[in-house]
Amino acid sequence: MAQRIPTEAGPSAGGRADLAGAAVRRIMHVASAIRHRQEAGVAGLGLTPAVARALHVLDPDRPLPARTLADQLRCDRSNVTTLVDKLEQAGLVERRADPTDRRQKTLVVTEAGRRMRDRVERVMSDSRLLAGLTDAELATLHELMWKVADGDCPGERASR
Repeated sequence: MAQRIPTEAGPSAGGRADLAGAAVRRIMHVASAIRHRQEAGVAGLGLTPAVARALHVLDPDRPLPARTLADQLRCDRSNVTTLVDKLEQAGLVERRADPTDRRQKTLVVTEAGRRMRDRVERVMSDSRLLAGLTDAELATLHELMWKVADGDCPGERASR
């Protein structure tokens, strides 16, 4: 049975801290449920979560160097090499010489990669966990999550 947390913590600092802690734990639980659904959906596409995330980050209309992808994924360049190898083997990405610096390779999303990226986007945007919310509740949740994140989600400013 779900534990009900009072909406008003009262005047004590411990009450507010307890309420905030319970909220953080609930957010972590929801994030875990979302991640579980996303991982299952991505596996259904034949991708690992890391490969799907890399494809999701790539802009099909703007080739970029692997080092930039590593920066965007916040991971080591050697890890990105493995991810790009997998994307290339699946026919989703091609390495091409950078027209401005032929010593450097850029990553280009293929037509098959564009289609798969669209499917990954649908998996990553699965909102079934929020289906029980009214439109007003969903709008309130959106605003509260934005406030909590304080705009600190890379690439999210445009979706506000």
